[in-house]
Amino acid sequence: MSSSPQDQNQEPNQEPKEEPNQEPKDTKEEVKEEVKTEEKEEKNEEVKEEKKEEKKEEKKEGKEDKKESWKDFIYNPRTGEFLGRTASSWGLILLFYLVFYGFLAGMFTLTMWVMLQTLDENVPRRQDRVANPGLVIRPHAAEISFNRSDPANYHQYIQQLHDLLQHYNDSVQERNDLCLVGEYTDQDDEPIKKVCQFKRSTLRQCSGLPDTSFGYAEGKPCIIIKMNRVIGLKPRGDPYINCTAKRDSPLQMQYFPSEGRLDKMFFPYYGKKAHPDYVQPVVAVQLLLTKEDHNVEHTVECKVEGSDLRNNDDRDKFLGRVTFRVKVSE
Repeated sequence: MSSSPQDQNQEPNQEPKEEPNQEPKDTKEEVKEEVKTEEKEEKNEEVKEEKKEEKKEEKKEGKEDKKESWKDFIYNPRTGEFLGRTASSWGLILLFYLVFYGFLAGMFTLTMWVMLQTLDENVPRRQDRVANPGLVIRPHAAEISFNRSDPANYHQYIQQLHDLLQHYNDSVQERNDLCLVGEYTDQDDEPIKKVCQFKRSTLRQCSGLPDTSFGYAEGKPCIIIKMNRVIGLKPRGDPYINCTAKRDSPLQMQYFPSEGRLDKMFFPYYGKKAHPDYVQPVVAVQLLLTKEDHNVEHTVECKVEGSDLRNNDDRDKFLGRVTFRVKVSE
């Protein structure tokens, strides 16, 4: 069969016509994926920028918070806190400490008052010192060494003796009472304790009155010995000071008062408050050194003897005795 001209004209028209601007499907999908990746990248960049901005803002806020917290520590106007506490909190804690420390102060005051009721104003209730007195010397030195030709060399020694005997000046002691020699001066019931006279002039050559150098200029020095004060001490017997030189031959000495006596009329002692003007008895020993004794060191030991006072305790070298060294050069 032969086709008609119309059929022939229709066949070419039935073929699809390709548009010049139409793209294939694969290229469209690639374009879409690229767009999506670009959008994702843009979003990621935006997120990163937002995070950076947030971090910057947080840092700024942190700095501002620090500044505000330092100021707010002293006084926070938002909460009304001063140094971290409100007014009511400060009031409660102050009230607590006021009551607490008030209670402690009351307990301390009560304890001290009760303790003071058990004490005597004149005599210590507990005496931790030994009952026996020690001996001390003036000049206050374990070794007395000087050149008798140089007054500046022994000036410090005679100055100490003058200072000690100021309280024993006759003009001062004449205001005190004359007591019975050899008898204790008991004054337990007397509100005001009297003081017995001990005049400086009784030390004679060692008084510093006839010889202001106390014998140091002649090379015959004076040493003054006194007992420490012990409240209530009443030595038995007839106490006196005895000095000996530790050498083969005896050393010539002279005592003032005579025989180095410590008269019992100066005992007992009633304490600094009850007996404010009290002066203890002293004994002066003058070492009668000769030229052969010069430039030689002499060791002298003085003890309290003639009474019940201890003078031989090896644990205490100054209990009832004293040892010193003397060296005189020319």
